[in-house]
Amino acid sequence: MELDIKAAAALMGVPENSIYRWIREQGLPSHVVNDQHRFNRVELLEWATAQGIRVPTTMFAPTAAHTTGLAAALLAGGIHYQVPAADKPSALAAAISLIPVPEELDRDLLLNIILARESLGSTGLGDGIAIPHVRNPIVMQIPHPLVSLCFLATPVAFDAVDGLPVHTLFTMICPAIKSHLNLLSRLAFALRHPEFAAVIRERAPPAAILAAAGLLDRGAPSSAEGSVA
Repeated sequence: MELDIKAAAALMGVPENSIYRWIREQGLPSHVVNDQHRFNRVELLEWATAQGIRVPTTMFAPTAAHTTGLAAALLAGGIHYQVPAADKPSALAAAISLIPVPEELDRDLLLNIILARESLGSTGLGDGIAIPHVRNPIVMQIPHPLVSLCFLATPVAFDAVDGLPVHTLFTMICPAIKSHLNLLSRLAFALRHPEFAAVIRERAPPAAILAAAGLLDRGAPSSAEGSVA
């Protein structure tokens, strides 16, 4: 989805001059079309998460009653511990091998798509976390969106924005573009939420991670919530 300055500011919950400032000073990715800035929603989410900017709930795609929340997507995708990895390609291959998808889905193709995306720019967002996906959402023939969470046995170099090795992978696969954007928004928001970040950092049991995600899905308030300046 291509957004103009006004739409990007509205989604981020900031004045338009903040968007211009982020472009000038913090490298907010934009595309100039007919002398006007345009933004890709996925790139905007990636950038905000990497910069440590809290993603407002207004960035969540419009939802319907059947929209899958983060907790349900994690439950469908699975939470895996001590996943073996020697480097970025082997970490991604291990993550793809663990995703519970139909047998007819071509895992090699999926891995090649993810690796091609990484060659254009790392999905390592800092603090040891990466969200392997492509900017053109991965849309597969699956019944429900899923997010597979892998805690690596050994951190691996990932060319992350902060230069630190990655120890945690969230891999997303969705049946539609709308659900991809919705889940990416929710995950970006969750990773900047203190309670959810804590259970991920501590590699808490699945029940605790799902409970923390469920609280965010239900919009539970937090004293640590703040506004984007």
